[in-house]
Amino acid sequence: MKQKINDHLNDIQDFRTDSSEQIEAFRIKYLGSKGILKQLFEAFKEVEPSLKKEIGQSLNHLRNSATDKINELKGSLEQKQSDKKVYGDLSRPGESVQLGARHPISIVKNQIIEVFSRIGFNVSEGPEIEDDWHNFTALNLPEYHPARDMQDTFFIEKDPDILLRTHTSSVQVRYMENHKPPIRTISPGRVFRNEDISARAHCIFHQVEGLYIDTDVSFADLKQTLLYFTKEMFGKSKIRLRPSYFPFTEPSAEVDIYWGLETEIDYKITKGTGWLEIMGCGMVDPNVLKNANIDPEIYTGYAFGMGIERIAMLLYQIPDIRMFYENDVRFLEQFKSVV
Repeated sequence: MKQKINDHLNDIQDFRTDSSEQIEAFRIKYLGSKGILKQLFEAFKEVEPSLKKEIGQSLNHLRNSATDKINELKGSLEQKQSDKKVYGDLSRPGESVQLGARHPISIVKNQIIEVFSRIGFNVSEGPEIEDDWHNFTALNLPEYHPARDMQDTFFIEKDPDILLRTHTSSVQVRYMENHKPPIRTISPGRVFRNEDISARAHCIFHQVEGLYIDTDVSFADLKQTLLYFTKEMFGKSKIRLRPSYFPFTEPSAEVDIYWGLETEIDYKITKGTGWLEIMGCGMVDPNVLKNANIDPEIYTGYAFGMGIERIAMLLYQIPDIRMFYENDVRFLEQFKSVV
């Protein structure tokens, strides 16, 4: 009888199923009114008195093992059913994941970086929360300078010396402070200005600014760099530079490209002239070099800057700058095929 009990214990331990019907059949087999345990307890009456204690303990152990096995299988089955209600059928193949698209601003930024990287420009980055020195004073914009009004600034209320950068020129100042010429770098990044939001303007936008400092750098070098950029970026080989004013460059210029008048859209975006402004540029002011501890008697340099949103709007004929920030999936999905 003891051997029979041990054989049943082994069968109970080896039993596995995820079917409620098989669990119920297993329960009836061992614990039912005509089950194995019922039969063994009937046979227990015929056991010799000297073996009753040992056999009785074995029978109780067998009954407890059968009960525990049933409870374990039922618990496991209930857990699976609960998971299925929450997560669905876990045995089904997963749904295909839709590929996203790069944001048009990221696409254009990467294209600009790629163009300038081919001619030796590296990428430099800096903090978006900036101090007055790097954002204004070091760039030839001392306190109360009237040109500060050109850039409506978000100041941090607790500290008037801390602000959200209004241009990535602050990154160039930091780069000049920590690197010796020759310097050839571009600084892409997000900037902030306290402006009313409209179809053509936003309080948040992105810039790419370039800086080249070395001995004997001239305005002709700047023009050739810009001509190379416009050819690579737009496929346009005709540019013009109009005199302008920026506090940190002297002389300064606005850069226009000849977009053409081939379509009605060309007439609209160029206002019938065929020319389109794309960036500002100029020779780095000697005071800016001095503020960054670079000797202007030895080194000269040029700088340029452009808005990424403006370039993207030109390339993809996007009529409203606000579309870049609304996260409309219908708008973003149009750029899936663009790397």
